[in-house]
Amino acid sequence: MEKNRIKSVTVYCASSTQVDECYFHAAHRLGVLLAQKQIGLINGAGSIGLMRAVSDGALETGGKVTGVIPRFMVEQGWHHQGLSELIITETMHERKQQMADLSNGVIALPGGCGTLEELLEVITWKQLGLYLYPIVILNINGYFDFLINQLERAVDEHFMRPQHKDIWQVATTPEEAIEMLHNTPLWDKSVRKLAAI
Repeated sequence: MEKNRIKSVTVYCASSTQVDECYFHAAHRLGVLLAQKQIGLINGAGSIGLMRAVSDGALETGGKVTGVIPRFMVEQGWHHQGLSELIITETMHERKQQMADLSNGVIALPGGCGTLEELLEVITWKQLGLYLYPIVILNINGYFDFLINQLERAVDEHFMRPQHKDIWQVATTPEEAIEMLHNTPLWDKSVRKLAAI
């Protein structure tokens, strides 16, 4: 199988500064690896938490980081000021659309409601054939175990089709996550007809 040519990856993750060090380490490591592989990083431009860690990892290794952030957050001074590129949107919805449009792959690091919402939305878009690229859940420290179980239960109880399990992949290390981006087949738009159960 020919590997996907991954040019840029959207990374969803937390802005919290209070989380365990293992999450910061994984985020920074992911940024380093993306830069080493010359894959552009797209994220929410946050200046703290895992968003900062993944950005700094990439920047310190000579990578390109594009941050996408709504104007109200810039006005609050919440944006990382050392990014390669900063794209300012008017709304949160535009932010998420831009982040998806700029990428040909998604990795979700641990995070709170915002991260979970972004991840579930892009899974939904893929289910509908609106996003065709790999989606990798980077399950550091078993953080996403309950979410993964819930998604599997949705399939088991026929809220989703068995084919929908292929929408996402689950990795436990940054290295594995990047490998999955390259090796996961692109989604076929024709699966749109399977969106209905």
